[in-house]
Amino acid sequence: MFKNTFKTTVLLAALGGLIVAIAGMLGGGSSGSFTIGVGIALVMVGGSYWFSDRLALSSAKATVIERHEAPQFYDMVASLAQRANMPMPRVAISPSEQPNAFATGRGPRNAVVCATKGLLDSMPPLEVEAVMAHELMHVKHRDILIGSVAAAIATAISYIAQMAMFASMFAGGRDDEDRPNPIAMLLMSLLAPIAASLIQMAVSRSREFEADRGAAELLGTGHGLADALERIEVLAARRPMMVTPAQAQAYIHNPLSELRGGRNAGMARLFSTHPATEERIARLRAM
Repeated sequence: MFKNTFKTTVLLAALGGLIVAIAGMLGGGSSGSFTIGVGIALVMVGGSYWFSDRLALSSAKATVIERHEAPQFYDMVASLAQRANMPMPRVAISPSEQPNAFATGRGPRNAVVCATKGLLDSMPPLEVEAVMAHELMHVKHRDILIGSVAAAIATAISYIAQMAMFASMFAGGRDDEDRPNPIAMLLMSLLAPIAASLIQMAVSRSREFEADRGAAELLGTGHGLADALERIEVLAARRPMMVTPAQAQAYIHNPLSELRGGRNAGMARLFSTHPATEERIARLRAM
């Protein structure tokens, strides 16, 4: 657990450092440019933090339910929350036919866990329970906040990089000493968003492994979640799900993923929000 937490901290610090460095280059190293960069990051982080639940539920077309609407599912989540010594989250269902689930909200007292109709209809109860245990671990570890911070900073970096590109294009009237190197600015505007995305995806993958581990410990076995991931991997390929790319990282299985099998490993997986399913399954089976 400590290893993944330390890794997440380092990656988030790298993201923060990158945004400040870009802002500094854009402003010629002035203190004002660094302040602008930090300000943009804070505003975007704050917005994603406060409205993450609304955005995620809207993207999934999900509805928060009461117990009488799905008593078995609702009681399952309540039992898991009690076992994990957590407050009862709000429970939601998305109409999507793809088996999937996500958690969202500012923290354990404001959380929502959501399952798709496809998950509830296609999976046996023990596997649904394992999936929801995984989502509750995201809530317990405050991964929603961590993911929101990483996504917001990465977005801010891309925005500032675009500003840098335009600044280099229209810097002809400035003195040569003050004008930034146009080639350096162009490279930064192209490479900075890529670097930010790589760090953001690494944060997301690290938190998925940690939620898998937490769910296995809560249930006393990793086999239920491993079986669920195997089933989801097969069924998700047959049932497309329309969500915004920004929300894809919240799901237990990337609803937009086209990586099937080991032959796509390597460079493409660096940009994946989720670890390879076969690697997750292997770790769970080893538990």
